[in-house]
Amino acid sequence: MNESIKIRPRDRDAILQSLRAGVVPRAGQHLVQVGRAAELTALIADIERIADGGSGFRLVIGEYGSGKTFFLNLTRSIAMEKKLVTMHADLNPDRRLHASGGQARSLYAELTRNVATRSKPEGGAFTGVVERFVATATENASARGVDPDLVIKEMLADLTEMVNGFDFALVVSKYYEGYKTDNADLQTSAIRWLRGEFSTKTEARQLLGVRTIVDDSNFYDQLKLLGRFVRLAGFGGILVCLDELVNLYKLPNTQARTSNYEQILRILNDSLQGSAEGIGFVLGGTPDFLYDSRRGLYSYQALQSRLAENTFAGGNIVDLTGPVIKLVSLTPEDFYVLLQKIRLVYSHGDHTKYLLPDDGIVAFLNHCAQRLGESYYRTPRTTITAFINLLAVLDQNPDTSWQELVGSVEVVKDTGAQNEVAAQDEEDDELAEFKL
Repeated sequence: MNESIKIRPRDRDAILQSLRAGVVPRAGQHLVQVGRAAELTALIADIERIADGGSGFRLVIGEYGSGKTFFLNLTRSIAMEKKLVTMHADLNPDRRLHASGGQARSLYAELTRNVATRSKPEGGAFTGVVERFVATATENASARGVDPDLVIKEMLADLTEMVNGFDFALVVSKYYEGYKTDNADLQTSAIRWLRGEFSTKTEARQLLGVRTIVDDSNFYDQLKLLGRFVRLAGFGGILVCLDELVNLYKLPNTQARTSNYEQILRILNDSLQGSAEGIGFVLGGTPDFLYDSRRGLYSYQALQSRLAENTFAGGNIVDLTGPVIKLVSLTPEDFYVLLQKIRLVYSHGDHTKYLLPDDGIVAFLNHCAQRLGESYYRTPRTTITAFINLLAVLDQNPDTSWQELVGSVEVVKDTGAQNEVAAQDEEDDELAEFKL
């Protein structure tokens, strides 16, 4: 890889800092993307189906550090290029798909905070989507020579048939009213309602004249409304990316896990039956989250039957048309290309400023293979961090030989998350024995 490319210093630093910390860079993923061609092709087909008014559902399954989050972020970037709106959030104890204590509404609020479009990929684009709808309606009204209020009501008429659709349409109309009368407070209140930031129905009724709010019970219905709404605004649809679904697997309460799995089943059924329009879901989880018959999705029979693997696929034969995409390990060739790309980013895109020759990359990979065995292909996070650390030392100590450093590089297995899950399982088992 001896071709130079132009990389802005800000982008270069952001990519390297993120990778070195073991997290996914918010931008510039294409500069370090390798492999996963078949998986990306399958997701692109989903994105195109969503843009055509369809729906999609995918579970992306991989070990800790295998690149799930990177894959989800890359998928979001592709979706934005295809003129979709994207939303993303990580699940945690305070953000779930189903709850009764505000956790589902908290997840919805986080998703709306992270709304992104091609013109605003970093997030915070929710207000811009609403403004684009108003602009589209105003242009249509001007072309037809009619009142924009009439056009807005006509465009939103289809939404009133859905759950909370009438109030949703009324709130959007209130936003236009605030826009027309230069009432910033009314516009702010409308955006707050649409983003799920109202905590009481009383406040919503006083400020907007609606009797409902986004809460735990209608979280998913509100997402389906947004899927229809963004299409009215001129976008192709919405892609919802949820990561860290292992947090559902960790829930100690069986009923809480089951309720969340039922919500996943509802989303999956809507996608398979075509009853959702212009919305797709990509969920990231670990193998335990899917396959564990005691606490994972496979513990819920209806999900197990729908998510079961194709019995004709196995070994080198894959089927990427089902709802589950398993991230296969990177090949040694993929890994070699990946480290070449990281080296190019580190050198500001100038191949004449490489700190490590190709032979050095080969030596580093051999060193990792001896220390970690095949696991460094399955969980690239730790190897990438170690490689950037090596480049940093070479950069700051130009008189140091890479041959001396490669053998001393410490590559630590990424076992923290697995230990956390194991500890949780042990704690639950002890609690069960105590109750007995």
